[in-house]
Amino acid sequence: MSLVWTPLDPAVLTPVPAGLRVEQVDPGRPGGRAADLDEIADVGFYVPAYDTPVDFGVVLPAMTSLRVLQTQTAGVDVVQAHRPEQVTLCNARGVHDASTAELAVTLLLASLRGIPDFVRAQDEGRWAYEPRRALADHTVLLVGYGSIGAALERRLEPFECHLLRVARTPRDTTGAQQVHGLDELPALLPQADAVVLAVPLTDDTRGLVDARFLAAMRDHAVLVNVSRGPVVDTAALLDQTRSGRLFAALDVTDPEPLPPGHPLWSSPGVLISPHVGGATTAMQPRLRALLRDQLRRYAGGEDLVNVVAGPVRPLPVRPRGSTAQA
Repeated sequence: MSLVWTPLDPAVLTPVPAGLRVEQVDPGRPGGRAADLDEIADVGFYVPAYDTPVDFGVVLPAMTSLRVLQTQTAGVDVVQAHRPEQVTLCNARGVHDASTAELAVTLLLASLRGIPDFVRAQDEGRWAYEPRRALADHTVLLVGYGSIGAALERRLEPFECHLLRVARTPRDTTGAQQVHGLDELPALLPQADAVVLAVPLTDDTRGLVDARFLAAMRDHAVLVNVSRGPVVDTAALLDQTRSGRLFAALDVTDPEPLPPGHPLWSSPGVLISPHVGGATTAMQPRLRALLRDQLRRYAGGEDLVNVVAGPVRPLPVRPRGSTAQA
């Protein structure tokens, strides 16, 4: 019987495949039993919590039977450095596509149409009429054309804007629409009225949006970041927004959480949401469906989906001292 730890109620993962014992455990919470080494050593499949911090440097080494680490996030930068070599790391690709794409469109429209200014004017009881920019007829550059980027594209298409796409690997999509490579950004950035970042945080993307990147953007363009804060050089962005040359709408920041008094809070033309891209009612149904499928695959010895690192078909393990079939 292989042990599964998840912060979700096991009832929402039924039917649980034969050979698995699912327990609701969150080692990040007080009383989360992270110190229960006798049981933690038997965990074969682990789903970290979404909303509580976990010391992966302590928890993962104690899981000596661990075979699968399934995150609830699309990005795995927080856990990847602590992944034991034999452990398969899977992300939650697809779980947050709808929510994150919705927020990216919301941030972009809010910035273009000046919604934060209208909210402040309403708080003051002031009628602040002023023409604003439309998304229609604008060019939007999608930097990161994975599942979130594709979901964002589907939501932007009805707005009558022109789309450019960039991914790590250039290619043509099924619709014969070109996906450019990262090396083409210097030529593409001056064409865009808005740039939306939806890339994972990797060695290649950390600091991607630096002073040179921002300088290549068109005057008064909007930078939308729904990826990870460190993809953007915060100091360089502040230089551009303080001058009024660029606007920014950020769901993620560096540092994060953004501390009180940080200059990003008060920089002109900057709209900030507190990393809520995936935090909607759409998350849980998609997450439960993914976990049910992954547990079925794990118990049946099938290939897992969303594998980021490690073998795609890890073997279920038995708890120490057990003779039960896994």
